[in-house]
Amino acid sequence: MGVQDEPIDPFNGDPTDPAAELDDLNEDAESEPLTEEERQDVLEDLSDLEIYQALLSPTGIRGLVIECEDCHEPHYFDWDLLRGNLRHLLSSGRPRVHEPAYDPDPDHYVTWEYARGYADGVHDTLTEGSDDETP
Repeated sequence: MGVQDEPIDPFNGDPTDPAAELDDLNEDAESEPLTEEERQDVLEDLSDLEIYQALLSPTGIRGLVIECEDCHEPHYFDWDLLRGNLRHLLSSGRPRVHEPAYDPDPDHYVTWEYARGYADGVHDTLTEGSDDETP
């Protein structure tokens, strides 16, 4: 028997191999690209995210919380991380692998719905006086 060029895999054939799920990444790489409607939705989310960050960051909000469909846990995303995830989705057609944030303070994150309502309220307040003006 000769010398091997590569190290022997200590988990070869082990059903609890921690790297077994890495084989599934090739299947994910062959996923369908985003439809035009999905691309438009992601672009709108990116645009909305800019508005939400501009309005909410000065109040101490650091990002958004999203209920994960896979693990049913809240995931906390800082503005930049969420923006990066949306851009990755646009370029690759698939979401990034995610992990929950380490020890986030839930008081510094709001839901998409809250952010949308806040932005709508600011918009309504700013346009309230302009509706009454006559040229």
